Parts: sequence; structure tokens; C-alpha cells
Amino acid sequence: MIAFIQILSTWTIPVLIAFIPLYASFRKVPVYETFIDGAKGGFDTAISIIPHLVGMLTAISMFRASGAMDFVVGLIAPLFQFLGVPGDVLPLAFLRPITGAGSLAFVTDLIKEHGPDSYVARIAATVQGSTDTTLYVLTVYFGAIGIRNSRYALKVGLFSDLVGFFAAVAACWLLFGLV
Repeated sequence: MIAFIQILSTWTIPVLIAFIPLYASFRKVPVYETFIDGAKGGFDTAISIIPHLVGMLTAISMFRASGAMDFVVGLIAPLFQFLGVPGDVLPLAFLRPITGAGSLAFVTDLIKEHGPDSYVARIAATVQGSTDTTLYVLTVYFGAIGIRNSRYALKVGLFSDLVGFFAAVAACWLLFGLV
């Protein structure tokens, strides 16, 4: 069974990359022209979202540089320690919805500091995979298509990140025990 999964994981992407253009040609779709049209649209989208990205990255930098994140983490750390959540992973709960690269760098630092098999590193890695960059996603996708009122998307996205954080902690607690 393990050999089958290894073969499947090795060949899935190459087969898909070969299959899609072959299927499109079979269906008489002009593959190259369609690809070029998509690339042009992608370039236009990238240009149109730059102001949104600059605004979001500025807000993130201000939040971190002002010390607001450290202040909030310091306030809630005792409660989370009581719940069995190591204080070292709390900044990740704030960083992950904001920035994927920043949260990945934070997780990398935690792994270097505590070791890859530590409870903190396992929680951090699980949180990284269980949550999303909600503010980035809303900025990019809503900005790209011109949506100004995100309505419930922000609330639902941040709530799902919170649930993902606690589910990751619970999963690590169940799988590895409270350390």
C-alpha cells in the first residue's frame, strides 16, 4: 500500500500537466492562445491588486512595529497557558490570518528554537496547515474583482481561523499529549 501511495504521489502532477493540454486539444480548444489570454488576464489582475497589497502590508508592519501584537499576546497568554496552549505559539494566531510568509517565518523560528519534534513545533506546524491567510485572501480576491463591502466574509474567515487554531491545538493534544 505504501509503495502504491508513493507511486501515485510521484506521478499525479506530471500526469495532470500532460493530461490537461492533451484533453484540451482533443476538445479542439486552442491551447496556446487560451494560455496567453489567461496570462494577460493574470497580469492585469496583478497590477490592479497592487494598491490593496501595499495597504495591507503597511497595516501589518504598523501592527507589529507598534508593539500592539506583543501587548495583546501578553494580555491573553496566561489564559491560554491555563488551557494548555504554549505562549510561544500565540503570535501565530495573529500572524497567520494576516500573512503567510510572516507566519511561515515565525513557525520556522519556533522549530529552530524548540526542535522539530517539540510540542510547540507540532502545534505551530499544525496551525500553519489548519488556518488560512484570511486578510490576504480578502484583500487580493475582493480587490481583484472590485468588491468594496466584504460583508460577512471577514467575520467568517477570522472565526474559521480561530476554530482552526483551537482544532490544531486539540489535535496535537490528542495525538501527542500535553507536554
